[in-house]
Order: sequence, then structure tokens, then C-alpha cells
Amino acid sequence: MILIDPWITNPANPEGKDDLAALDKVDLILVSHRHFDHIGDSVDIAKRTGAQLVTNYDLGSAMVADIGFPAKQADFGTQGNAGGTITVLDGEVSMTFEPAVHGSTLSPPPASAGGPQQVLTGGEPGGFVIRIQHGPTFYHTADTAVFGDMQLIGAADHINVMPACIGDHFTMGPKGAALAMQLVHPDLVIPMHYGTFPVLTGTQDELNQALKARHLNTKMKVLTVDEAVSF
Repeated sequence: MILIDPWITNPANPEGKDDLAALDKVDLILVSHRHFDHIGDSVDIAKRTGAQLVTNYDLGSAMVADIGFPAKQADFGTQGNAGGTITVLDGEVSMTFEPAVHGSTLSPPPASAGGPQQVLTGGEPGGFVIRIQHGPTFYHTADTAVFGDMQLIGAADHINVMPACIGDHFTMGPKGAALAMQLVHPDLVIPMHYGTFPVLTGTQDELNQALKARHLNTKMKVLTVDEAVSF
């Protein structure tokens, strides 16, 4: 099993604690950047399952040093940086680290009551192109603005499925996501990173309208919590 930014106990998932406890076999945990809602439950999952961390090297080092990710599960074999590709799971999956336009800091609780609040850095934010042998290719944008070099990602791989943030405020909104579809030309977009906080105002309907306004053939699939989809 591969998890990406596993915030299982997020407020949109009422069964989060039970779902987290049920995860007993995880091979890889992909973390795009250091914000709390993307590191999520990574450390807990790693300690219980032995899952290996896939992220940029700077973030991996910070997660080990600052928040207790198991060091033996965060090594050179599954860490890299933008433009680099790794092959995992006995050759069944390859992943390329892609850039993103966002931030990557974490503010943990002070060490003691009334103590100073630290802001810890975690390398550059990023996304992932994930190629499944004899299966689909995914481009997970993670949190980002739309940027022109997305066109190069679409030129390098035929993207079958593109989870893309649409919430606005902290990431691209629906119109930006539609422009990203025009640059990458995926077969299917899955909207994400919206609706969990009031400021994330982008909606799936707005994305659908933005896709139509650009006359794009990209289909949209809206996922619900606990829904399983086969490609």
C-alpha cells in the first residue's frame, strides 16, 4: 500500500481514528511538504507498519530529527529531489519528484508552557509522478499554484490521473486547476484540498465549470471518504 500525505484523522473523516488503527500493512508513505495537514499521521503509521518514507531529502532529514520518524525507514533509497526518479516495490512502481509552488514549514507546540514557538523548515515542497507497471500514471500535484513548467510534466509522461488541489487561498483554486489541466492534459482529474477549512472555498462545481470554459476533455471524478476506485 502507498499512502500520500496521510492525514487520516482529518476533520472531514469522522471515522479517522478507526481508519488509522486499521492500517496494518503500508509499504510507502509519500510526504509532499512539511505542513501539519500533510505530514498528518505519518509518524504513527510508520512506527506501526514499518513503512518507508518517500520525500525530498531535506524534509526526510527534518522529519527524523524533529518529529521522530524512524531513521531506518528514511534513507537514500526512497528520498530524492525535484527531477530525480526512484524505483520501488521490486520494480513495480517508479516515482519522479516534481516541484511545487508552496511552503514547507512546521510550527510544533512549544517545549514547555509559555515557551517560544519554533518554526521549523522542511526543504522545498513538491509533487510526485507515480508510474504503476502495466497500470496508470498519476501526477499528484500536492499543494501548489499552477506554474508553467507543469507543461513539461505533461510532455514527459502521459498522465492518466491527476489529483489536483482546488481549494484556493493556500493553493490554486478551480480556475488555476483548470489551467493546470490545460498544461498537463491528464485523462482524469480528482479535485482535492478543499472543503476541510472554511477558507478553502473552491468547489468541484467551479472546477467543472472552469474545465468547460477551457473546452477541455479531461474528465473529473469526485471522491468521498472511504470510496474505492479502480483504474
